[in-house]
Amino acid sequence: MSDVLIAPSILSGDFCNMEKSVRDLEKWGGDWVHCDVMDGVYVPNITFGMPMIAAIRKITQKTLDVHLMITEPEKYVERFADAGADIITFHPDASKDPSACIDLIKGKGKKAGVVFNPNVSVEKYAYLFDKCDLVVVMTVYAGYGGQKLIPECIERIPLIKKLSGNKIPVEVDGGINKETYVLALKAGADVLVAGSAVYKAADPADVIRTIRGTL
Repeated sequence: MSDVLIAPSILSGDFCNMEKSVRDLEKWGGDWVHCDVMDGVYVPNITFGMPMIAAIRKITQKTLDVHLMITEPEKYVERFADAGADIITFHPDASKDPSACIDLIKGKGKKAGVVFNPNVSVEKYAYLFDKCDLVVVMTVYAGYGGQKLIPECIERIPLIKKLSGNKIPVEVDGGINKETYVLALKAGADVLVAGSAVYKAADPADVIRTIRGTL
């Protein structure tokens, strides 16, 4: 079996019954709960904030993987940590001081990481990798679920592995499904985010088993 972790995104869950969406994720075999936080400023969409994270924290022991698609994340990371996030990732191009933002997250005893949109330079922010517990490669543009994977973005996975001395796990987010997951795994991905491919499937558990499977 592959060692890849699967982080279903609750963005594709049922917002009228988020508790069921999280419990279903557990039942289907998901490893992490991926929480997409959008502010309507950094990305053209709005989702949820700290209260949702706090509510989910009460009902699951799964790792809460919180992806902040927000402007000036340093203003909020400590509150997301207090709400129960285990991992907090943010877009360095949205931060006034990404290194200090990582320090704030770490200061709360949480894992920290940076996220790269397709149009943001990996090399520009490689100086942050020594502080990171995770690097996220967006294979779509952040802001909406259900998009198609941009194949060229996969090439960033081995680049990040090289720049980090192969020391940092790489998470891939965007367009992962039963057809595209192989591209990410072959490139060296450690964590795969899947939203609509899981929640909209006739058999979500089968999708997770497939994505987790060996090459």
